[in-house]
Amino acid sequence: MKFKILPGLKWLTFCALFLSTLVFSGGAEPTAKSGIRKPNLIIILTDDQGYNDVGFHGCNDIPTPNLDSIVRNGVNFADGYVSYSVCSPSRAGLMTGRYEQRFGYERNPKWDPRNITNGLPLTETTLAGALKKVGYHSGIIGKWHLGAHPSLHPLKRGFDEFFGFVGGGHKYFPEEWTITNLFDARNEPQSYRLHILRDYTPVPVNEYLTDAFSDEAVRFVERNKDKPFFLYLAYNAPHEPLEAPQKYLDRFKSVPDKRRRTYDAMVSAVDDGVGHLLEKVRELGLEKNTLIFYLSDNGGFPRANASNNGPLRGTKGTVWEGGWRVPFAAQWPGHLPKGLVYKNPVISLDIFATIAALANAPLDPAHPLDGVNLIPYLTGEKSGAPHNALYLRMFDKGAFAVREGDFELVIPGTNSGTKLFDITRDMGEKMDLSTANPKKLESLEKLRVAWNSQLMAPVFKAETGKTHKSHAKKIVIIVAALVFAGAILSILLSRRKGAKQSKRHTKRRLTVFC
Repeated sequence: MKFKILPGLKWLTFCALFLSTLVFSGGAEPTAKSGIRKPNLIIILTDDQGYNDVGFHGCNDIPTPNLDSIVRNGVNFADGYVSYSVCSPSRAGLMTGRYEQRFGYERNPKWDPRNITNGLPLTETTLAGALKKVGYHSGIIGKWHLGAHPSLHPLKRGFDEFFGFVGGGHKYFPEEWTITNLFDARNEPQSYRLHILRDYTPVPVNEYLTDAFSDEAVRFVERNKDKPFFLYLAYNAPHEPLEAPQKYLDRFKSVPDKRRRTYDAMVSAVDDGVGHLLEKVRELGLEKNTLIFYLSDNGGFPRANASNNGPLRGTKGTVWEGGWRVPFAAQWPGHLPKGLVYKNPVISLDIFATIAALANAPLDPAHPLDGVNLIPYLTGEKSGAPHNALYLRMFDKGAFAVREGDFELVIPGTNSGTKLFDITRDMGEKMDLSTANPKKLESLEKLRVAWNSQLMAPVFKAETGKTHKSHAKKIVIIVAALVFAGAILSILLSRRKGAKQSKRHTKRRLTVFC
């Protein structure tokens, strides 16, 4: 028997088939596993910001109302870590969701846009690359620092837009940007003077760099409001050089130390920019569909930028808490609890794993993630800690840290001994428990050895450009030594000459006497 579709039902039949296609294929808008539109992702990364330099960690001299609002509207990861205590390796971990030591990325790469090995290996998939496969539009604004070679450019690593610089740092005022061509910058200090790039092209910028990045972030959200997007807003502030315009400096007239006053102004500029970005997300009605993370790339470096790590021991460049424990927060209204202080250890690698799970992004089985999807732990769907342990290795120093639960093993460097601390009671790492608790020490040491066996040695040399000051000091010392040696030689020659003259006078006297 043949069935006919009545003429009046043809349109309804077509609509039903079309809607069923949308349901089963995902339609124009990608959907997550839960059936809702995939959330937007924003990562706000600061550079060398101290653990104590936000209001939600007790900072008194820098108001950070906008950064604090992320905590009020979401989660404060009180025990939040990054995977390395120096800029570039930390970013490599953040962008791949994997411990960067697994692929030999344990140093800041030397500035060399002609060297393809000085940066993130092409074998690694970035977060932007993973999200591109499921329909996300990704943009990076600010500091890249994962390779200056053209093949390592952000647009070759999964990003669709780039506004920023590819090196490890930058001058903040446009009048200081005197180099246009990437290849004309011969070293790291010169790379700080390059023009800002839009994608591949140097473009004019007429404002303080932090403000320029903030304004561009707002425009990025406006441009991409109708599609799932990933925005990586990587400020270079408050990394040195310490530079801030008067409008921000005027907020901190009462701060007596000039370096700290400038640092405060730089953090305040970041906070203002974050406020503009959050306001734009709310204005466009995107807040409930946008997961926002904020963190610093590593701990503060007080001797360079006057930052403050508060109660933590150590600084950037060390395996102490002050090197890799950072301000870390997230918000996603309607999905994450408000005002939660989460005390289980988490790490920057978790950001990749979290958004990949929400977006149902395909992962490379040959390069498994070390990060964990945090959402079930934050909502209470899963109990316990996301990680059995967190790890840090600094190959060149022979330094390690292993955080497991309340305890942390620390090897500050080669031949420095192995130490043990109860971090929950002693976050300043003042009381070494290695003698009092040898079983715990042995347990953590086994974890360290097992993890270290999975890693490889660094694949490229460390940067040398930023050591120009130390090189200058060496030159001064050498010159001073040469001057000193010359003076000594002059004195000796003078004495020798005097001695010869004395002998001649003596001979003359003897001749006369005879």
